Amino acid sequence: MKKILLAAVALLAITLIFTSCGAQKSTINNNIVSRGKFVGTWTLTAVTYDGLLPGAVQVVFNQAPPQSFTNSTWKLTNSGNGSYTLADGTSQTIFWSVLNGDSMDTMFQFKKLFEGDKAQKVDDGYRLVIGSNNGSSMVLKTPIAVGNNTGYIVYSFSKK
Repeated sequence: MKKILLAAVALLAITLIFTSCGAQKSTINNNIVSRGKFVGTWTLTAVTYDGLLPGAVQVVFNQAPPQSFTNSTWKLTNSGNGSYTLADGTSQTIFWSVLNGDSMDTMFQFKKLFEGDKAQKVDDGYRLVIGSNNGSSMVLKTPIAVGNNTGYIVYSFSKK
């Protein structure tokens, strides 16, 4: 009886060792960007174009020409609430997040909120490719289809 019990314990131990040391599914994405790098107050210092002619896009974020966002202030809280204020004083409340994807670019996304809106009930929003973010400067890019290619409106930010 002792031999059977001892054999069962040994078999259980071996099974446990092999299952705990087996190949594990990797959930690591080399493009994962930390949400914390976005939190704070940012100034949009420059709007440039990559693969687009300046003036090719008349309005961004259904609000104003791209150049109108130069010197705008973006306030992003850790809760996802935020706002941006254009240089002319026009302000917009937003709800933002970071979309980390395995098969696509990592994106900064936001929804414009108006009085009484709840973010989960707003379907329309904007996605920008995260070019870089080191915590003190960042580059976000709006992809624009140009024939069979993609051009970008490039937004450069610095943290206040």
